[in-house]
Amino acid sequence: MNKTEWIIKNALKEDMPKGDVSTDSLFGDETTTANFIAKEAGIISGMSICRQVFQMIDPTVGFMIHRGDSESVEVNTVIATVKGRTASILKGERLALNILQRMSGVATLTNKFVTAIAGSKAKIYDTRKTTPNLRVLEKRAVLDGGGRNHRMNLSDMVMLKDNHIKAVGSISEAVAKVRAKHGKKYKIEVEVETLEMFVEALETDCDIIMLDNMNLENMKKCVETNAGRKRLEASGNMTLERVRDVALTGVDMISVGMITHSYKSLDISLKF
Repeated sequence: MNKTEWIIKNALKEDMPKGDVSTDSLFGDETTTANFIAKEAGIISGMSICRQVFQMIDPTVGFMIHRGDSESVEVNTVIATVKGRTASILKGERLALNILQRMSGVATLTNKFVTAIAGSKAKIYDTRKTTPNLRVLEKRAVLDGGGRNHRMNLSDMVMLKDNHIKAVGSISEAVAKVRAKHGKKYKIEVEVETLEMFVEALETDCDIIMLDNMNLENMKKCVETNAGRKRLEASGNMTLERVRDVALTGVDMISVGMITHSYKSLDISLKF
């Protein structure tokens, strides 16, 4: 069982620990057809997972996708049709909508950031600021919105943040200790907050330098000093109003926490 299947299985257990007493009291083998309808414009994500919900409940349920993951939709677009046992559709309705609405919300917000920096060299990345146990879904939604995934978890790469550096003593010592232990096995990213910290990080064997909560002027200075030696990531207080100015400083990456923690679910309904 993969992570997505695990999420669906446990969500169904949460929603129906002893069945669906409302639906089971009313329906047996009756069948029906229902449409998923986007009630607002946005980017669709989670459609394939939505289909998995119904298939896990009842493999005989048919699910026809009209607008797939990463596709844009306008208001009142029919994005999918589900056919089969009425009871099966009702049992999967809420979970399917919860997943589809939230993932589409992440994809839609991500796409707004991607559109805002169009024409620059920078790319939009997510963070680990995700809903516990749902990271795989939210990060998939980021991809559907045109963004890119940063590390999936703490095992993927080394990121030396402020508390790591303070506890060790210095950026140089922290990077050296990691290289001594792992060699080139992991990429190393170092978080810096000042120009002085940046200069120190630039002289280490790290791969990426994160410019954390820097103003535009200091970001530009870092880009000029870097001269293409290392990849530079801008992070902290990224909003739609500010992100294009950040991109135009010349950084390579912009990480945006709000695309997975402050998104608005897309309004989608299921109508018989």
